[in-house]
Amino acid sequence: MADKHIDEISGVETTGHEWDGIRELNNPMPRWWVWTFYATIVWAIGYTILYPAWPMVTQATKGVLNYSSRAELAGELDGARIAQGEILEKVSKVSLEEILADPQLAQYATAGGASAFRVNCVQCHGTGAAGGQGYPNLNDDDWLWGGDINAIYHTIAHGVRDRVDEDSRFSEMPAYADILQPEEVRQVAAYVVSLSGTPRDPAMVEPGMQIFADNCAACHGENAEGNREFGAPNLADAIWLKVNGEAEIARQVQQPRHGMMPAWSARLSNETVKQLAVYVHSLGGGE
Repeated sequence: MADKHIDEISGVETTGHEWDGIRELNNPMPRWWVWTFYATIVWAIGYTILYPAWPMVTQATKGVLNYSSRAELAGELDGARIAQGEILEKVSKVSLEEILADPQLAQYATAGGASAFRVNCVQCHGTGAAGGQGYPNLNDDDWLWGGDINAIYHTIAHGVRDRVDEDSRFSEMPAYADILQPEEVRQVAAYVVSLSGTPRDPAMVEPGMQIFADNCAACHGENAEGNREFGAPNLADAIWLKVNGEAEIARQVQQPRHGMMPAWSARLSNETVKQLAVYVHSLGGGE
């Protein structure tokens, strides 16, 4: 023990380690810290015995308590379904109009629809349902296929241009690149722009009006206010789904783009589709 080194200033024995003349003091850990450390070891051993802990080849050790967080979650979900069973059954059986007329059912359906919307619909329509270019804004009252509760339900349930669902909404604007001359396309675009704004060349509006009457009015209407029977949009307002500006309108006339919405009745329960319809209708644009 003669080779022990004691620090002259503190009087504490050093560990024997030295770096560039600096020695490490051999101060013991506080007793409370040591006992806490021992307690964590005991707790960890007890945990690995009682609960799932050690990963094996195909599964983890189950523990003597045979506890499973997944089973606990499944039990909680089953309990929630049982608790909601009565009101869900009522939502399933009554009409959409009856749901809107019943404050309790309407509140429940709106909350459930909002939850389903966040899971299934925000990817296209956005978290606030304001949409984006190519995806409709569900907060306004500009509806291609109708904004009453039953029309909204049908669109959600059967989708738009879903070729698997026989009841899907379907409309297709023809490509006029092979029907109209480029100058005629620019003229009809100028006319459409003039309905809600100012075209670049006002002289094109009058001939464009005639071209529109000959080729477009059958679907969009004589006043270009649209036709929900065909899903033809209103061109007389300033709300645009897929284009923005005169040049883009001309491109849409030449080679139109068509969107697609899946039929949710094949993916969700009828109760959930009803709740989605009630929620969308409640956003402010529902008629």
